[in-house]
Amino acid sequence: MALGLVFFDIDGTLAPTSSGLYLAELFGSAEVVQEVHAGYGAGTLSSREAAILEARGWATFAPAQVWGFLESLPLVDGVAETVQWCRRRGLVPVLATLAWEPVSRYLCDRFGFVRACGPRLELVDGRFTGEVAELFDESDKRDFGLALAAEMSVDVLHCAAVGDGRSDVPLFGVVGLAVAFNASAQARQAAHVSVEGGDLRAVLPALEEWLSIGMSVSGDLATRVTGGDELWSTARTNRSSSSAPANASTCRRPRAKSPGSGTRPG
Repeated sequence: MALGLVFFDIDGTLAPTSSGLYLAELFGSAEVVQEVHAGYGAGTLSSREAAILEARGWATFAPAQVWGFLESLPLVDGVAETVQWCRRRGLVPVLATLAWEPVSRYLCDRFGFVRACGPRLELVDGRFTGEVAELFDESDKRDFGLALAAEMSVDVLHCAAVGDGRSDVPLFGVVGLAVAFNASAQARQAAHVSVEGGDLRAVLPALEEWLSIGMSVSGDLATRVTGGDELWSTARTNRSSSSAPANASTCRRPRAKSPGSGTRPG
């Protein structure tokens, strides 16, 4: 039985920039996607409208082509080591993200994340059509975390989440430890701990401290993280310098949700 779960975001967390924009540059639709992101940020496009417009750039591409593109997706250092660190301590590493499903599937296979969530694209005759098969927003991300914890018989307070933006805030609100990593002001305000750096292993001291005090942020840890980033700003990479796990698990989702309205932060 798992001791706990650790949910990791992708865009802005594992990947320093948007995986959607990175792929759009290779698809030849970067200008459109930049406009879509700008429109969503300005409030002139709804989440649903933004997702539909961004998805069009995927039309005619095959999953194998996208997989090849993702091999050069820029990532922070220490992802494999962080996943292995979690596994060795009985913590299940999970992707909780609004990145498109092919991105999360690729990272599951490469690094050994056990599950993933996110929006899905329509696939017909082995190629993406440019249509959205399933929308997914920040509330769905939270609900995915709650459902997976229940499925694995883990108290949600024995779960942690690592993220950087507004889409992580609802999940931050229900887990036992919320770690803002290279995050926006909104995410930092919602988190228990804030960490900066180019190596994901920078979050490990916070996770280790959380484990050492019984997976609780009350008392000592809550007091020590109040007041800024200083406590956890150093990446202690010597504590987890091992290689990536040998066997990568297949991504699966605990539930499905039909397309619908709602917000999909960029």
